[in-house]
Amino acid sequence: MNLKMPAEWAPHEAVWIGFPHLAEEWAGHIDAARRDVAAFANAVHDGGRGEEVRLVVNDLEQAEIAARLVVAGVNILVQPLGDIWLRDTGPIIVGTGAARRARNFRFNWWGDKFVMPGDLEVGAKLGAQSRLPVDEQDWVLEGGGIDVDGTGLAVTTEECLLHPNRNPSLTREDIAVRLHQSLGIERILWLGKGLAGDHTDGHVDNLARFVGEGRLAIPAPADSHDPNAAVYNDARARARAFEGVEIVDLPSPGRIEIEGEIAAASYMNFYIGNSIVIVPTYGSANDSAAVDALAALFPDRRTVGIDARGIIIGGGSFHCSSQQLPA
Repeated sequence: MNLKMPAEWAPHEAVWIGFPHLAEEWAGHIDAARRDVAAFANAVHDGGRGEEVRLVVNDLEQAEIAARLVVAGVNILVQPLGDIWLRDTGPIIVGTGAARRARNFRFNWWGDKFVMPGDLEVGAKLGAQSRLPVDEQDWVLEGGGIDVDGTGLAVTTEECLLHPNRNPSLTREDIAVRLHQSLGIERILWLGKGLAGDHTDGHVDNLARFVGEGRLAIPAPADSHDPNAAVYNDARARARAFEGVEIVDLPSPGRIEIEGEIAAASYMNFYIGNSIVIVPTYGSANDSAAVDALAALFPDRRTVGIDARGIIIGGGSFHCSSQQLPA
């Protein structure tokens, strides 16, 4: 029997969160990115009511910087890493309890776009430090490229998982088999393209997320200027045609730009913690509506919005920077 990847709302033992340390990756805004990440870590810790937070910093200098920004209960873990996007470079945990195992997938910097030292090693290191068996996987997969509801159902995009810069020799059928073998995935909802401005080639955690078993949240276009209106509408049509999926509409932040370029800003990059749901906000008119919509979906948790305008400069948001360790 293949071990399944649990849904994000299943109980967590801990969460790993990456801390920014490469100034050149943040276009002069690394301090803002650090503040955003620290606010995220503090919120997930939730005064000790949440899960253990392991803030992964590159070295002792970064540990000192991080210590000035986080509350005392956040654990600072010195472990060399490249960029902060541990959703993609960290291990994906399958199973629960004593049966847990860390699946460490190959990582090729989103198709060799942003090559940084430390990215290839951090996944196995984090798994081993958590005293989990680490299973090396012989194909490329990023955690942001899939989302699961814990029953064996996954959602992904063709743009990402079928992109020739990841696994050029694997067919759609090959990838389905490997997802089953590695993560216990039995059914796959294939969406089309990801968001405009997304350097990851369409990660689904910016587009569509499960909010319950068989319940899939997809943004509705903010207005006629929303750069992702066609992408959202196509995703919704594909989900409607897929048996056993209920669609839940969430707001879109609309057009968010950084120095004149469209940013892949999305409320879908929320993180579901043990006691709290963290929603990235962007100074958009829809920020409050997005927080309220997710609060209604997770009534057993507190839901808060945290400014993500610093971290989005690096190309991602809170979900991208984190990877949970199921209990």
